Amino acid sequence: MTERGVCVSGYYSRRMESAIQASDFTCTKYYETLEELTVSSDALFLTVPDGAIEEVWNSVKGYSLKGKFICHCSGAMSSAVFSGIGQMGAFGYSIHPLFAVHDRLQSYKEISQAYFTIEGSDEYIPFWKEFFGALGNPVRVIQAEQKILYHSAAVFASNLVTGLFETGVSLLMECGFDRKSAEEALKALFLNHCRSVAEVGPKDALTGPVERLDVGTIQKHLEALSGNKREIYVRLSQVLTEIAGHKHPERDYTELSHLLEKEWKER
Repeated sequence: MTERGVCVSGYYSRRMESAIQASDFTCTKYYETLEELTVSSDALFLTVPDGAIEEVWNSVKGYSLKGKFICHCSGAMSSAVFSGIGQMGAFGYSIHPLFAVHDRLQSYKEISQAYFTIEGSDEYIPFWKEFFGALGNPVRVIQAEQKILYHSAAVFASNLVTGLFETGVSLLMECGFDRKSAEEALKALFLNHCRSVAEVGPKDALTGPVERLDVGTIQKHLEALSGNKREIYVRLSQVLTEIAGHKHPERDYTELSHLLEKEWKER
């Protein structure tokens, strides 16, 4: 926001060092009390863990909030967490970037490419759409009841992928790799394929034994795997079989589908 000329009042944190670091980085002000920040701002963004949003809100609503915007950045929670906000003459929103912030001093360079989803009071939805659109971000409006499903989608495409990468690393370590070399060995494969999926979509990016209908190789994989790794392999291969069927409607994936279903039932 500050990079694009938006007037940011500053920061408050329960740890003053955090607020000072953020204000120094953005050439804004740090506030010693939450009340001072609230009085000085037209909009408050409660960028705290999900479990702390209600607690912070209960502190904020002790101040005069008439005409102010109160926003949180949770992907899973809706603006309903701001109980009683309408009676205070304020407006509540959940504004979430579809983006993993891994470094508070570096991630801003990439967040300009992220979709922002907005949920909250209908009255100022157009304002927030225009606000983030002017920053250069694609914006989508979603409903409160869609938040959990929406956040699940984000987890599938980011956090759970981390688990898949770790599973690959652990299998290489069983083959004699140390952790560092295993991670390095998978790096190019992982990055190039993720980039391909993002650029051309899952169907066109799909490769591998499922897409080739290589039932023999898949059977050998299943024989080599056990426990959670085997279950993950089966379930994700079922998803890939559906994708492969759309990519190659001329191929008959029935045998593979039956194999995977049988494996799942016998797990």
